[in-house]
Amino acid sequence: MKLVTYAATLAVALTGVVSSANAVGCLSGAVAGGVVGHMAHHHALAGAAVGCVAGHEMKVHEKRKKAAEARAAAMAAHHAPAH
Repeated sequence: MKLVTYAATLAVALTGVVSSANAVGCLSGAVAGGVVGHMAHHHALAGAAVGCVAGHEMKVHEKRKKAAEARAAAMAAHHAPAH
């Protein structure tokens, strides 16, 4: 339980320092991965590393999806028939 408290405290502290969405994805993934890794036979560091990569990839995917939706909306507005 101490690991969860330390990880959450660290994540909150680092989130204030880091402003990049990719870093936030890494931090949130690292916290979750660290907790899961700790529960899975005390592999907190390996879980945190994998969680960081997964969190980063999820944020990149989310960012690309939002950009594609914005482009599609702009194209639809641009090509809408004028009445």
